[in-house]
Amino acid sequence: MQTGILYGIGVGPGDPELITLKGLRLLKQVPVVAFPEGRGKTGMAQEIVAQWLSPHQVQLPLDFAFVRDETLLAQAWEIAAQKVWHYLQQGQDVAFVCEGDISFYSTFTYLAQTLQQFYPDAIVQAIPGICSPMAAAAALGVPLTVRHQRLAIVPALYAPDELETALDWADVVVLMKVSSVYDRVWQILQRRQLLKQSWVVERVALPNQVIYSDLSDRPHLQLSYFSLLIVQVK
Repeated sequence: MQTGILYGIGVGPGDPELITLKGLRLLKQVPVVAFPEGRGKTGMAQEIVAQWLSPHQVQLPLDFAFVRDETLLAQAWEIAAQKVWHYLQQGQDVAFVCEGDISFYSTFTYLAQTLQQFYPDAIVQAIPGICSPMAAAAALGVPLTVRHQRLAIVPALYAPDELETALDWADVVVLMKVSSVYDRVWQILQRRQLLKQSWVVERVALPNQVIYSDLSDRPHLQLSYFSLLIVQVK
């Protein structure tokens, strides 16, 4: 029996209509749809694709252990790979959906790499999606970059020194999931006189999206986890 294919499908930042045509076609045709399990509530990826799923499809939530302990993370990834392989070895295709793009700070990377490590016969295909910096720029109505501008995208949990370095060489800086370090970042931007040319986009492409522009008088924003900050440095 031929094994099934694991499709990684980036479903965009929040608006269900931002999924690609290819991603939607595959999502509708697979018998099993997997997604990161929400922490105490429905996960975002599951919410994005809910309207496209049919009752006959198996929905497979996977726990990715949102912790920093490498041992616990590896265990969670292995268990997730086992659950997916259960269907793949029966010849059933599985679509793993995640918000944004499938290769951009995505949980799919861990699943795909672990699956292929333990089950070398596994077939994996990645379907790209729209990631949040691009969606945020569209929401702001400004280009993310033009001409020869250099772009730096810095993930969450960055150190101040890393941010300082990015601001030194890049023309545009995007800070992902900025909520936990916003107060500290605000101080750096104030010192560099960059607050007037910075924006925070919270829950981009969702109905409750919020945009904060000119951060000069906003040193202590209470932001949700899904928030990013764009700085036009030059």
